[in-house]
Amino acid sequence: MSVISYKCPNCDGELIFDPKTQKYKCEYCFSMFEQTELDAMQPATQEEQTEEAMDEFSAESAENGGQDEEGVIYTCPSCGAEIVTDATTAATFCYYCHNPVVLGGRLSGENMPNKIIPFAIDKKEAEKKFLEYVNSKKFIPRAFFNKKQIELFSGVYFPYWVYNTSIRGRMTAEAQKVRVWRQGDTEFTETRFFEVEREGKIGLKDMTENALKKANHVLADGVMPYRFEEAKPFNFGFLSGFLAEKKDIEKEEVSNTFQTEAKDYATKLLRESIDGYSSVQSKHSSFSVADEDYAYTLLPVWTITYPGKNGKTYYYSMNGQTGKICGELPVDYKKVGMTALITGIIVFVLGILGGLLI
Repeated sequence: MSVISYKCPNCDGELIFDPKTQKYKCEYCFSMFEQTELDAMQPATQEEQTEEAMDEFSAESAENGGQDEEGVIYTCPSCGAEIVTDATTAATFCYYCHNPVVLGGRLSGENMPNKIIPFAIDKKEAEKKFLEYVNSKKFIPRAFFNKKQIELFSGVYFPYWVYNTSIRGRMTAEAQKVRVWRQGDTEFTETRFFEVEREGKIGLKDMTENALKKANHVLADGVMPYRFEEAKPFNFGFLSGFLAEKKDIEKEEVSNTFQTEAKDYATKLLRESIDGYSSVQSKHSSFSVADEDYAYTLLPVWTITYPGKNGKTYYYSMNGQTGKICGELPVDYKKVGMTALITGIIVFVLGILGGLLI
């Protein structure tokens, strides 16, 4: 298992994927490189720490009550510092030299993603949108958007399963047509019964399921949908400069969910194709999967979290491709109280003035 970093051929600085230009940028000499140029480069790698270091880390974990038992040590290829990560981290930063590192071994073999939607919004634009969003809210604690908090704003790739399928379905139903009319004082009702059949092939695309157990699903689910037609074949270079998590939920664990949701939706579509009747009662339906495809895909999210005084964790997240925002922000009740007090004083004063003028 190895740590990967991409070096600038001009100055040996770290290359970072730039969402704005969709190129790879050197933070030192500002050189820019296309994807084809990056593919031709030989990334710098550092093999995983020795077994002796791992044993030492495990011993320290045991002394800490086992809280770090899922941790793994890597060595930064830029400065040689030890990088400690948890079991699902796939891309991070060195805490000492702050250079981006990609933990290549975490995304190899069956853990290699099929696709990735690269960030299209850079950090500067993301921070601007974040400040516009929180400044539009009147009662947000100032600490939520101070400089120190904004520095914690992170671009994270979350792992998802993306499912495409085509289903052959058949439905039989009992339908009724009811006609009511009057002749003089008499009302007549005519009810006709029909046996209805529908069948067809239904294609469903870009169904998604989270592939990370520890994830706060709202962070990524809340900013759906993505433009999956813009997904690219996975390349390690896209991770440089961002955080990333690898899947720990396998395809077999979500396949039943996908297939059930697909059949439910197909049932709904077949049912909606039966119209022109007063009522329809489905009697039987059957489906068979004609084709299906699973793609392990990394999705981009800009996110920030805030620990509230009430012990609750609040969050803000933004789709790194489309800019869609979702969040649950804390409320500064001192601000709420002050605003209510000032409003009450103003109303009281206006009331007195109004009484004097009458």
